[in-house]
Amino acid sequence: MKISLISFDFFSFDHHIILELQKRNIEAEHIDISKFKYKYTSIFDRAVNLFNKKVLKKNKKVIEMEKDVLKRLQNLGPQDIILTIRPDCLSKETHLKIKQHTNKYIAYIYDSCQRFPIDHLLNGIFDEIFSFDLVDVKKYNFSFISNYIYNQKKELTASNINENIFIIISIDERFNFLNNLADYLSSKGIKFKFIAIGKKAPKNINSNIIFQRKKLFSKDLQDDLENSKIFLDLIRHGHNGLSFRIFEALAMQRKIITTNQTISQYDFYNPNNILILDENKTIDIDPDFFATPYQPLSDDIYYKYTIENWVKTVFKL
Repeated sequence: MKISLISFDFFSFDHHIILELQKRNIEAEHIDISKFKYKYTSIFDRAVNLFNKKVLKKNKKVIEMEKDVLKRLQNLGPQDIILTIRPDCLSKETHLKIKQHTNKYIAYIYDSCQRFPIDHLLNGIFDEIFSFDLVDVKKYNFSFISNYIYNQKKELTASNINENIFIIISIDERFNFLNNLADYLSSKGIKFKFIAIGKKAPKNINSNIIFQRKKLFSKDLQDDLENSKIFLDLIRHGHNGLSFRIFEALAMQRKIITTNQTISQYDFYNPNNILILDENKTIDIDPDFFATPYQPLSDDIYYKYTIENWVKTVFKL
């Protein structure tokens, strides 16, 4: 069987799908469009592209990226299945050409359609569309599947784990709540490590929040994740799916504090392990949440969210 994945894999989550497919002796290839780099031939070429983007709404870098995708597919030959993640990154015309290279063309969306609309791609392009967003699943009749546990399960241990609550976050609409939570935790003497990334530090930022401009990736965060007792997850407005941070917490058997109200609908939800905060209410956390130990999931529930089961479900293996 031949399967190709087309995605914008900036944070290297999608590559785990390829690794899992290859474990099953499937010929799997990844076309990662985040790695495509277009080089302008001259200052004139750059100026023309700027004009085209502003006036004609055409970006030569995107056009060349799409050409590269199609060329690589041509070289791979016919595929049994092609999965695209973040389908909004490609034009409808390119999707229709991609579909000619496969027996089955499917998509997975791990962002909300409110943030990255795909209304123009819903007219018979894909044989099936999966989404992690419960609201989008209901609205568009998508097939539901969450994100997945991609890392190995960690044994429960109290050694070398600080009392830290950890998050890394871009400075966006979530920051005000993060700052308020930092003020609350500081007033209670509760340790935390919050890293906020952006171009400029916000005004009145809590002195215990670490601000930096450099982006960090999963491999850069491993020590912080290993040494933190609780993971903090703040969702973007309009999101109704679970981020990868939730599944990292499940794998590492860590407690979670989140603003994602929908998490209570999942079978792994346990109020002992997961605290849901409401951005619109005054922060007030029961100290027992910090004091009680993590309660492990059953093996059946844990397996349901692994990359193994995700691949089995999506590709019908």
